[in-house]
Amino acid sequence: MNESCNTVADHNDAAQSMLPIRDVARLTGVNPVTLRAWERRYGLIQPQRTPKGHRLYTCEQVEQVRQVLAWLERGVAVSQVKELLHEPAPQESSHDSTWQAAQQHLLDAIEALAERSLDDAFNRSMALYPPVTLCRHLLLPLLQTLRLRWRLHPGARLEQVFFLSWLRSKLGARLYHNNRLHPSAPLLLLNLSPETMEPGLWLCAWLASDAECPVLVLDWAIPAPELQVAVRRIQPRGLLLYGSQSLKPALLQRLLPGIACPALLCGQASGIHRQQLQSTDLYLTDDPLDALHCLQSLNLLGSYREGASAPGASPCAS
Repeated sequence: MNESCNTVADHNDAAQSMLPIRDVARLTGVNPVTLRAWERRYGLIQPQRTPKGHRLYTCEQVEQVRQVLAWLERGVAVSQVKELLHEPAPQESSHDSTWQAAQQHLLDAIEALAERSLDDAFNRSMALYPPVTLCRHLLLPLLQTLRLRWRLHPGARLEQVFFLSWLRSKLGARLYHNNRLHPSAPLLLLNLSPETMEPGLWLCAWLASDAECPVLVLDWAIPAPELQVAVRRIQPRGLLLYGSQSLKPALLQRLLPGIACPALLCGQASGIHRQQLQSTDLYLTDDPLDALHCLQSLNLLGSYREGASAPGASPCAS
């Protein structure tokens, strides 16, 4: 009888030390949908279950999730990772064919103006890979390829409008859903570019939203006084300005006074004006992934508490 009780007690202690899927997602950055897809399709990271069917993960399995991410970051297809989990990860990637094939599927759909094909191809990738991995290995390289193509073929304006409209609609729907789950103070994002549908702005918003940060995107440039009104009314946890080209020298000087929350500048404008902005309180980031790292360093993601980020030198500026 005592032995049976001890066994039950040991089992309960073990269960209490395990993590539910939401905590694993928070620790690793891999959302629950993707964790379930890895388990169901490829037998990766098979957790224990509670009597009600809820997944529970050990610390060793959390580490395995990180190992899977390390292989994915090196371009290995998720279908091949299971065989490699007990091998040391390579220092350099030699497995880029998976991402090249995924990019080509998207390019073919964009060229054909085939929204359903584009949507299906992206959904397949999004079900298997975390947003950070997708952004680094698929979307940012895709945008680089498309920008070059659109620059060399000015007549491709229709293709450009089609893709950017789709991207904003696709990511905007995910932002809307995530914002309903996290009703705290949002991150405010403002487009400083002359054109709407700036893809880098929406990628910044998507990455922040996936990190459990509510976001509000203003995809049109607005006058400085109106931005200050917006900040007073919205009370955001932070402000992210996105500029894809050079800015008028006095623009940021007009925008920033009176903005009490941390402010970031992301995009090509950050590199162009880095020298003249080094002495300001603006955090300078080069791309959406760099901006995400800066937001993490400032404690502006997840369960945000006002005043959590420490003042001082920027942890993000390079």
